[in-house]
Amino acid sequence: MTRTQRTDAAQTSQVATDEDGVRLPRLRFTDVVLRGTVQGIAAVALLVVGMLFVADHHDRETFLAVTAGFSAVLAGTGIVFGVFFWTACGGDIRRWRDWRTITGQTGGVMIMAPTLVRVGVLALVLFPGALGLYHLVDDAAYDSWLYGS
Repeated sequence: MTRTQRTDAAQTSQVATDEDGVRLPRLRFTDVVLRGTVQGIAAVALLVVGMLFVADHHDRETFLAVTAGFSAVLAGTGIVFGVFFWTACGGDIRRWRDWRTITGQTGGVMIMAPTLVRVGVLALVLFPGALGLYHLVDDAAYDSWLYGS
């Protein structure tokens, strides 16, 4: 049987994994927090656009107040439980795509730790954005586009 060999100089990309099949390098806490911050800034921009679709002034204020409240609760819960899970894992932190490498019943904590930290940081950035928008809408002039109808 003959086989065809590659003669081009391009290398195939191989994903580095350890002996358990987990992708390397492992997630680092600072990288997870940085991505949560960037996603939180994007969430604030999306909130600004979403706020414009709520036309009534009172409904717009309510929407922003509820968003700020939920994000405050989610930030506290996500960060507290995420950091607790992160420390409980002892450095064995995995990505969602490493789900198939989980062997025990409690292995999901290794995946939920970075998820909760990222969502908590996202909500921590979203909270002051939503609260600031609430105050901007509350203080807006009656005939401005920010006030609503």
